[in-house]
Amino acid sequence: MTWRKWLPPAITLVLLLAGWQVYTGVSGIDKWLLPSPADIWAAAVDQRDTLITHTLATTELTLYGLLAGVAAGLLIAVVLHLVPVLRAAVYPLLVISQNVPIIALAPLLVIWLGFGLAPKIVVIVLVCFFPVAVATLDGLGRSDALIADYLLMSGANRRQLFTKLQWPHALPTMFSGLKIAATYSVFGAIISEWLGSEKGIGRYMILQKSAFRADRMFVAIAVVVVLALVIFGLVALLERLTVKGRRHV
Repeated sequence: MTWRKWLPPAITLVLLLAGWQVYTGVSGIDKWLLPSPADIWAAAVDQRDTLITHTLATTELTLYGLLAGVAAGLLIAVVLHLVPVLRAAVYPLLVISQNVPIIALAPLLVIWLGFGLAPKIVVIVLVCFFPVAVATLDGLGRSDALIADYLLMSGANRRQLFTKLQWPHALPTMFSGLKIAATYSVFGAIISEWLGSEKGIGRYMILQKSAFRADRMFVAIAVVVVLALVIFGLVALLERLTVKGRRHV
């Protein structure tokens, strides 16, 4: 049952929060250095209207970037799968691109693209496209060769081979990449908002860091975690609705 799967981590989380609350109360540590869970909750309630505004801005940016990143990843995977020569030339470059720190590349994007929406979307795309591309490309290449030969001998063309065998076979691994991209997308949105933004949880974090409000920083972190879990859950639900007849964990 679902509750049995979630009960152990829920109990662990409650125990951690309880231990945290007890420690901050017994140790007498300053609230600006380490606030208690009760202090963090009070800050969240006090800042709820502001947090809603910033969270909606980050959510919108995240979804735009995630959709663009997924589209880029799928396009790259399909093209590299259909053109093996291009895969041999481009795939190593894709791997190398992931070794460039996004936080270092982000200021260059601002110089090239300005302070608008474009550099923020590009940051999220750079974070999200790689797991989608790699997972999908791996799934496309693992379809049963015997079935492929049988389809070709039966008169199927390359397009039919792709749509009837290779693409359906790649869906499970593709969704694995989508789940990774879903969590990375929120991280990318926060980084992009650090570049310069009027609204968003990233902007909120910068303001609270400057004010030494650790309680509000923890609230922002909690919002980021919840947002990532919600997007991950939506992708998992889409997987359950799309990929039939397989076990979900």
